[in-house]
Amino acid sequence: MKWSNLLLSACLFLAPGTAAQKATSPGPFYRPAALASKTADRPKLVVGVVVDQMRWDYLYRYYSRYTANGFKRLLRDGFSCENTLINYAPTVTACGHTCVYTGSVPAVHGIIGNDWWNAQQHRDVYCTEDSTVNGVGTQTAAGKMSPRNLLTSTIGDELRLASNFQSKVVGVAIKDRGAILPAGHSANAAFWYDAGAGNWITSTYYMNELPGWVQTFNSQQWPVRYLKAPWTTLYPIESYTLSTADEKAYEGKYRGAANSSFPHNLGANAQSLIAATPYGNTMTLEFAKKAIEAYNLGSGPATDMLAISLSSTDYVGHQFGPNSVEIEDTYLRLDKDLAAFFDYLDKKIGRGQYTFFITADHGVAHVPGFMEEHKLPGHTFKGALVTKALNDSINARFGIAGAIQGSSNYQLYLNHAAIEQAGKSEKAITDYIIAQLMKQPAIVNVLPLKALMTSTLPEPLRTMLINGYNAKQSGDIQIVLAPGWIEGGPTGTTHGLWYPYDAHIPLVWMGWGIPAGKSNRTMGMTDIAPTLAALLHIQMPSGNVGKVIEEITK
Repeated sequence: MKWSNLLLSACLFLAPGTAAQKATSPGPFYRPAALASKTADRPKLVVGVVVDQMRWDYLYRYYSRYTANGFKRLLRDGFSCENTLINYAPTVTACGHTCVYTGSVPAVHGIIGNDWWNAQQHRDVYCTEDSTVNGVGTQTAAGKMSPRNLLTSTIGDELRLASNFQSKVVGVAIKDRGAILPAGHSANAAFWYDAGAGNWITSTYYMNELPGWVQTFNSQQWPVRYLKAPWTTLYPIESYTLSTADEKAYEGKYRGAANSSFPHNLGANAQSLIAATPYGNTMTLEFAKKAIEAYNLGSGPATDMLAISLSSTDYVGHQFGPNSVEIEDTYLRLDKDLAAFFDYLDKKIGRGQYTFFITADHGVAHVPGFMEEHKLPGHTFKGALVTKALNDSINARFGIAGAIQGSSNYQLYLNHAAIEQAGKSEKAITDYIIAQLMKQPAIVNVLPLKALMTSTLPEPLRTMLINGYNAKQSGDIQIVLAPGWIEGGPTGTTHGLWYPYDAHIPLVWMGWGIPAGKSNRTMGMTDIAPTLAALLHIQMPSGNVGKVIEEITK
């Protein structure tokens, strides 16, 4: 995405005694058999769900339309951390999923974006790309993925370490990064969806052969089955009064569609378009159920973990925006999917025997066209055009071709070798770039990234930029767009900035060890992993910077 683009070993702390006494002493994951049907020393299973692009306000915007046992059950029976904020920038998918499960920030865990410019390789690199592995279930580059770019451990890794690898950890998502990064380095498996082939796949990092249950799932052609009929609204379309009109010029269209309104006839491209419909979430949760059964998650001697990411909300949100009928229908359908998933977990694992949490990797901005329509601030910014114009201007003024060699995640990467070879001052070039960029109406601040600690910036922006700055991988110059502005075209929207619409996320806990209630105290996305560590009595991930949410763990 250009511009917009935490060892606890399995030790038994035994007092001196006989061998028989030592053999029967309870370990950290011991669950007394007499209590197994009622309570557990630890939950049988931890299920984490990241809803890609879920704004916090979606919990309440559609509340009156939700069913009793989906989002309403979460808010009724669980604990809601109402003021949870992302504490770094950029607010994008890879960083978000990594932060949730590491308790860390890009400055430490190394995942600084979905992709970023690599100055040594002179190209953009993808967050989970790995040329040393091959796809399993695919022959394409979609399978050449692993967590090797992640520099720290995840809570799943720490769970595996604490149980001497008796705990099982599995990641599932349509997006590769949504499955791989949460699952961590030592996961038993991670599975993602190859839209080109219409199959769920993995890589040789995890296994050499696609499990039979995955092959069976793929053979059932779920995308085709879900989209054989047009996507129509769950309820009468006139009841969608919390959304704007169905047909808007600033909404994106599906490939080959004449308009952006319901019904959406997508059967001809079901494999590639399933992700961009609410049925992608339905398919993901069905696949997650199969993973629970295949790996016997929640049935062993130690606590297991299932990391699920629901990607379709992001695809729909980017295309239609947060005020569309499509996004309202997507969340109404997700509510029913969650209710069915909770019912499955209650029956399969046992009500009160699993710990569940739901959150998001980021929020999203309103569509600029929608904002303009209602006289609200917001517009589009063409970062690539600005970069080209800057390079042309620098060449004309200083005689340096390609002084800016790359841009990503609202950062510019300077061509240090070219500037040095031209005998020019890097400070002079930097000052010139800043002066030119500050003329852009979309931009409210530009600063050298190495000067973050001494720059005059308001909080939380200053801390968020510092937390997002990785000394080895980040760029040289940071651009800060004005509120409501996005990099994009005439349709759809995006995210990535520090503002609340991108950074305020839901966080609701439910199940084993979780009291009912809520808190409006400000918390960070980085607090999720250490809170899980406290609940499970294990070490927090190696790069953790978050704090335990004590309201939950008391």
